[in-house]
Amino acid sequence: MTPVLRKRVQQELGALQPKAASVLPRRAFLDRHSVLVLQLPFLTLFGLFVVLPVLVAVGLSFTDFNAIQTPNFVGLRNYVDLLTRDVIFMQHALPNTVLFSLVVGIGGYLLSFFMAWSLAQLTRGWRTVLAVILYSPSLTGTAMMSSVWRVLFSEDKVGYLNAFLLKHDLIQTPVAWLTSPATLMPIMIIVSLWSSMGIGFLAMLAGILNTPRELYEAAYIDGVTNRWQEIMYVTIPAVKPQMLFGAVMTVIGTFQNGSIGVVLSGGQNPTPGYAGQLLVSHIEDYGFIRYEMGYAAAVSVVLLLIIYGISKIAKRMFSEREDA
Repeated sequence: MTPVLRKRVQQELGALQPKAASVLPRRAFLDRHSVLVLQLPFLTLFGLFVVLPVLVAVGLSFTDFNAIQTPNFVGLRNYVDLLTRDVIFMQHALPNTVLFSLVVGIGGYLLSFFMAWSLAQLTRGWRTVLAVILYSPSLTGTAMMSSVWRVLFSEDKVGYLNAFLLKHDLIQTPVAWLTSPATLMPIMIIVSLWSSMGIGFLAMLAGILNTPRELYEAAYIDGVTNRWQEIMYVTIPAVKPQMLFGAVMTVIGTFQNGSIGVVLSGGQNPTPGYAGQLLVSHIEDYGFIRYEMGYAAAVSVVLLLIIYGISKIAKRMFSEREDA
């Protein structure tokens, strides 16, 4: 290489060095913080639409706020009133929520697992069709879902159920299924179970389908003799992560479906005789009808703690225990 050419190459390399020096720190920063950079959009949305509303609700729960005037700090008064003076909460909303969540939560969870296991035994075509049919109700909004059931349980003689019972002389006059305190809660449970095949059902179905066949073959060699033992000793241990996810989603879905009684009863809040009054409808009653936002926020915080506690119990039940 001639001296002139060598000098020219050195000059070009010298001109490139500042650019490389400016690029390398930036690339090193992205390499060190790549996980944070990729998570930043999710963390931003999660903070704005989940964390911030929860913090605002917790803050409002310590105030007297009517959505117009400036919130007035009252300390723990809302929580004290909730536990000592709110008769509707203690005698109706809380017991109804416990009953509703036990029946729909446990019943819906067991039903989801049973249907997922049953569909896994079918051929792919039938399994796909039935899975879509079972999953579709969970995609339907509460108002649209309730409008379908309101036609079935309509209080006049043209309602499908009343028309059938009158035609066969099983009743003499139409029954007010959706406004009677004796029948509203059972109908709420039926409708909620019908729509309980949600994402948890699909997760359990996917887990069962992805369980290696070798596990079942080895189990039968080791002494498994029937389907019940197959489920208990192979299927359930193999799909524990999916069952945990399904349990958490069932808990959340059960409590989120708390306004079903108001919609079924024609928008009456409180529901007739408080028969379908759940914590969610109790929050809506105080927050959007009475405009006692501070008190409604206190009830919502209590509901959040209940959901969190049940989710932790479900996680403890289904999480894998590490060997000591």
